[in-house]
This record gives sequence, C-alpha cells and structure tokens, in this order.
Amino acid sequence: MQQVEFNLEDNIFQLYSELASQTYRHSDYTAFYITDPKLRRIHKATVRDRLLQHAIFRVLYPIFDCSFIFDSYSCRLGKGTHRAVRRLKQFCQKLSGNNSRNIWALKCDVKKFFDSMDHHTLFDLVERKVTDKKALWLIEQIINSYHTNPGRGLPIGNVTSQLFANIYLNELDQFIKHELKARYYLRYCDDFVVLKSREQLSEIVERVGKFLDDELKLSLHPDKIILRTYRQGIDFLGYVARPHCVTLRTRTKKRMLKRVKHDNLPSYLGLLKHCAGYKLERKINDVI
Repeated sequence: MQQVEFNLEDNIFQLYSELASQTYRHSDYTAFYITDPKLRRIHKATVRDRLLQHAIFRVLYPIFDCSFIFDSYSCRLGKGTHRAVRRLKQFCQKLSGNNSRNIWALKCDVKKFFDSMDHHTLFDLVERKVTDKKALWLIEQIINSYHTNPGRGLPIGNVTSQLFANIYLNELDQFIKHELKARYYLRYCDDFVVLKSREQLSEIVERVGKFLDDELKLSLHPDKIILRTYRQGIDFLGYVARPHCVTLRTRTKKRMLKRVKHDNLPSYLGLLKHCAGYKLERKINDVI
C-alpha cells in the first residue's frame, strides 16, 4: 500500500513538472463499446489524463455555466433528463392552455455531433472567456488529443467533452432563443425541442440548419427532424409527453420487459416514477 502511495505521489509530481514546463502530452485512449441502448464507441483516457481533465473541468465549469441558458439540461448541476422532461411538460401545458388547444413541437438532433465538432471553432469559443496563455495551451492539448477527421471530433468518455459540448451548442441555444425568439425551447446534449406554430417551426428548421452549417460546421440529422402535435405525443429523452400524462417510449418499454430478469430492477422502477408507469410496473412484477 505504501509503495502504491509513493507511486501515485511521484506521478502527480511528474505531471506537475510537465505542466509547469509545458512538456505535457496527452496519452493515447483505450477504445471500447457500450450499448445504451444504441452502440457507442467510448474512449477512455489514462488515470493521469483523467485526473487532469477533472481539474480542468472544475475550473472551467463555473466560468461557462453561468452563460448557458436555463433550459440546457445535459451534464449540468441541478439539471438532467428528468428535469428536462418535466420542463417540456410545463411548456406544453402552458402553451396549450392546460390542454384546451393542440400545439406543435419540432424535435431535432445534430448529425454525428461529437464526431463533427470543429477544434478551431471550439477553441475560439473557449478563448472568449479564458485569457491565461498557459491555461489555453493546456486546453488546446486536451482538444487536440483526439480526432475522427483532421481537426474534428471529441471523445465520448472525457468529462471535458461534456463541458465542451455545452460550450459549443450554447451558440445554437443563444441563436434560437434570441435571434429566432423561440421562448419554448430546451436542449439536452444534441437533442432539442421547440414549441411554436407549424408554419414557424418549418421556418426554424431551415434557419437552424443554415446556422449550424455556417457557424458551427454541423448539420441536422435529416432522418431525425420530427414535427408532431402534443396530442400525438412528443418523444424526448426516452419519454413521451402527452396532454394528460407522460409515458415511457415504446422501445424503452419493450427493452425493459426483455431485460428485466438480467438488469438492475431498482433502476427500471426509478424510471417509472417519472411517468405514468403503473401498468408497466405490474407487467414487470409478473415477469419476475
């Protein structure tokens, strides 16, 4: 145990020395796949690189988080998927006059978002708020430690990638809220929903697509631009918001019933607490 402690201390001092002399270089990543539910390729950094990234995250988070819109829900303190779904339901109730009229929702996501983020664009956005030269040098090392194509891509798995994603798409948030005047808008990572009239939403799709291409070098996923009414149900983050209830997405229900014998039952029951899941809970108990 004592030898492990000495090695850890030595490694930390070595990392400090490399940072002070600006000789630090990020190590290679270890890649592996997870299913959550779709297949994702995760890149895991070494322990020392993860230690450094957590330190960077703790310094940068309060600097940037205060500039994000309220209705950005991914990887932020006090936010998360369940709060995002509740907020969507509140928006729908208010805009529909407590279900007295039907409303339209636009749901989109960005095509291959993490693989497509442009390094130069991201660094320019960071540089607007961070002026220390050594800090910028280190941030640039992290950004450039991974790429899918030259100058593009961030690894899914880095804690800094989560923050960088919000910094990047905060530009989209500000555009939609302030330029397009979309009052009822919310985003979780690269998925977002806008509530307006059908005619206004058709225009928003076109303008958002142009903004992403011109300013962020991104594009909307063409197969995931969905216009639906509140009465049809608004599918967002695994839940479906309808006038009188919130339910689980059908695919999520089927996957839950299929895997409940092998997976963690409390986690599934926790999901059901955030929607009208009484019947499904009975089915799960029957399966067990």
